[in-house]
Amino acid sequence: MNELILVTGANGYIASRLIPRLLERRYRVRVLARQAHSLAGRGWLSKVEVVEGDVTETENLSAALKGVHTAYYLIHNMSLGRGYTRIETAAARNFASIAQEKSVEHIIYLGGLADPQDKHIAPHMLSRIETGEVLRNGKVPVTEFRAGVIAGSGSISFEMIRFMTELFPIVIGPGWLRNKSQPIAIQNVVDYLVAALENPNGRGRIFEIGGPHVMKYSDSMLTYARIRGLKRGLITFPGIPVSLMARIVGWMTPVPRPIAYALIEGLAADSIVQHDEARRVFPNVKLISYEEATREALADLSPTNVERVWEGLQREVTNFRHEGFFISWCRVEVNASPEKIFRVLTSLGGRKGWPYANWLWQLRGWIDRFLPHPSPSPIGRSGDYIDYYRIESLEPNHLLLLHSELRAPGEGWMEWQIDDHMLTQTAFFAPRGFSGFLYWYLLYPVHTLVFRGLIKAIAKRSEVQ
Repeated sequence: MNELILVTGANGYIASRLIPRLLERRYRVRVLARQAHSLAGRGWLSKVEVVEGDVTETENLSAALKGVHTAYYLIHNMSLGRGYTRIETAAARNFASIAQEKSVEHIIYLGGLADPQDKHIAPHMLSRIETGEVLRNGKVPVTEFRAGVIAGSGSISFEMIRFMTELFPIVIGPGWLRNKSQPIAIQNVVDYLVAALENPNGRGRIFEIGGPHVMKYSDSMLTYARIRGLKRGLITFPGIPVSLMARIVGWMTPVPRPIAYALIEGLAADSIVQHDEARRVFPNVKLISYEEATREALADLSPTNVERVWEGLQREVTNFRHEGFFISWCRVEVNASPEKIFRVLTSLGGRKGWPYANWLWQLRGWIDRFLPHPSPSPIGRSGDYIDYYRIESLEPNHLLLLHSELRAPGEGWMEWQIDDHMLTQTAFFAPRGFSGFLYWYLLYPVHTLVFRGLIKAIAKRSEVQ
């Protein structure tokens, strides 16, 4: 297909799932990102054209929209805190104006699912609706989808559900948790976004989209717990300040406090589909239940499926919470060939031991003998072993991914990647319940010391070979 498609908000969650689908369907894709370096680590990066800029910047936006057939508007500014609503409407107005100037044929926008007449509507949901109105005030036809909770690994609403449910045996929240929602699987959101591109019957219309079932917000957490095999209770109290809830969520989950504040405010009203035209206009979209979407997200809990957003942070060391994982990442430059570095990696453990704090690695293996056995791993793939790590993936002179077989309240992986003279090391841990969080945080100082010392020792051993 020769149409050039622009995807804005390229470093966001929805865009990261939409772009691969567009590429699969052979569209030419251009992406717009505030900082191009933030896209490092995306598997699709080499297949798209990148324009650096902001929708509020006329010059860069003009360049991004030049020659574009359809533009996806996938931007929100909740992370900016107070005043973001004013910024969002100004940005949408600028986008609509320049899209018209550049003869764009179609804009597809993803907004929020709420009743604009509801007196309890949250500011960020109202802002999403107003943004759609501003886009439609231009002359370019707009297809607007309104969605509520999006179920899928990496979705901010799903990650909030995941981390809070994993962490707390008793989930305490406001009475708003009893309000209703209609979660939609990320796969179906992308289905609708692509269908609107290829089906002209949706142009100029607003569609409310949701999954096949309506449930309480609290039920989404309890359903996650049941699928995960966790026993969880729920207590609601009226009058819990939104600011307090947002602060707790910001501490305990990957969701930043300003975004958490906006999302929690959204619980004050129901978020359900009132008008079901989307299913009639786009009948090929087969809806996935929240339970199925959650099972799929948990089944895909592996480093190979994670969007590596941390690689674009331009840091040498970082610790991250993302898509159900605690992540410890670092990189060093090594004055040795990839072959020498890889030779050191494949000689780890065994008689030679570990090149840093070997006694701690041996102690952990010895303690493992006296710990209770965890539930069977859902991964289940076989491979060779390096001490108590199973080799899950190996690409000579480029990649080594090890899956921990140690007994722990969660699953762990160690990964090394070699790119010319740059070595990156990533530790992944997916906690299971409160004990998993406690395990990670109690051992955090030790992990920090050992992981950073290990990559330096690997680099040094590679250089002296």
